[in-house]
Amino acid sequence: MTKNNQLNKNLLICGDNLKALDDLKKKGIKVDLIYLDPPFFSNRHYEVVWGDEAEVRSFKDRWAGGINVYIEWIRERVIKMYDLLKDTGSLYFHCDWHASHYLKVMMDSIFGINNIMNEIIWQRTKSHNDPKQYGRIHDSILFYTKSKTYTWNQQYLPYDEEYIKKAFRYVAENGRKYQTQPLHASKPGGDTHYKWKGQYPPIGRYWAFSKENMKKMDEEGRIAYSKKGTPRYKIYADESKGRILQDMWIDIPGVHLMGKERLGFPTQKPEALLERIVKASSNKENLILDPFCGCGTAMAVAKKLGRRWIGIDISPTAIFLIEQRLKKLGARKSKEFDTIGMPTTLSELKALEPFEFQNWVINEMKAKHSKKFVSDMGIDGYYDKTIFTDPTGIQVKQSEKVGRNVVDNFETALKRGEYEKGFIVAFSFTRGAHEEVARVKGKGLDIKLVRVEDLLLGKVKI
Repeated sequence: MTKNNQLNKNLLICGDNLKALDDLKKKGIKVDLIYLDPPFFSNRHYEVVWGDEAEVRSFKDRWAGGINVYIEWIRERVIKMYDLLKDTGSLYFHCDWHASHYLKVMMDSIFGINNIMNEIIWQRTKSHNDPKQYGRIHDSILFYTKSKTYTWNQQYLPYDEEYIKKAFRYVAENGRKYQTQPLHASKPGGDTHYKWKGQYPPIGRYWAFSKENMKKMDEEGRIAYSKKGTPRYKIYADESKGRILQDMWIDIPGVHLMGKERLGFPTQKPEALLERIVKASSNKENLILDPFCGCGTAMAVAKKLGRRWIGIDISPTAIFLIEQRLKKLGARKSKEFDTIGMPTTLSELKALEPFEFQNWVINEMKAKHSKKFVSDMGIDGYYDKTIFTDPTGIQVKQSEKVGRNVVDNFETALKRGEYEKGFIVAFSFTRGAHEEVARVKGKGLDIKLVRVEDLLLGKVKI
């Protein structure tokens, strides 16, 4: 996998990041930038709609045992991230008001109290209705470095029109707006104490440029002169990089305002937010790690900006979504990235959370997920007319020896939903289930029983 501590290909890992981080360390991997956006300490359960077809997924953000358990759960992972980070590397920890103060103390104990560069405030929305309290509209991003010698590319914000009007008050003959700044300096840069067009620099100071360079700038029209003949350097508005970025980011709205990016993931972050972080704290070909990669925003941004990447998530559903997202960006699986850790055995599938198992089955069946979760009435997935001429429903059972009663109930669900065909997917079926399928077929309803093992081995023909 590695050569000179470098990845041959980008890597998408399905599994607990505690183990995955250990495996990366054993392989000698070192990363340049880590962005982590772990589940917030918010005691919520998300039931989420994904994608244009309103595909249903379920994600948990629930922590038993209180804040101390949560912080320790995070701490043991951050320690492993610290070990993977290069000495020139940086880490950005995305959190919210529930635990940011606890997390900062924990992070200080690992990185050192002097290695926090900023607590960045990101305003994710303009307003929020929180009864009997001020609206909560921001997240915090804790920016740490491993040492004082770290990768840094200064980021800028464009000037607004009002600022340009006030600051760039002069207009050149060609119509370009400009401001001026002094051409003298406090320390000499060589032979810089000379007479320029009848003037010496102020007492105790020096010209900022050599006489040769002053002449060149003058010929290029880069020097303006006051009424007293004092030379000043012209700075054109259209050449300025803008305002230096500060630690309060109010110019990047949340994903709910960006329809094109929306994937339905409950805590999805906008690409613009990750672009800013990746540009500031990494260079091309640097290696980015996101150990809670969710719907893969960090991976998508790294792909676009020419960085290498590693993404880790415990959810097979999330990994599948990231694969699809990267595919749309032109990333070719096995050519540009490998996926490891996805369920490949019956025992692994039996151990999945119920809705992770359901999502895995629907994805493997290349079907669509039901538009409703609580009220799906026994229909977990379906095929539309792009696959089958007749409407076809799917029911998923994470069970062995599925019997006659399941087929009966599915028959009712199909008729209620006006489906004409159906699949039941389970680990095994009883003789009674097969007999019941034969009975309903005689009534004009086609139900097929699909074993998970056959689906896993690619034996199911849709």
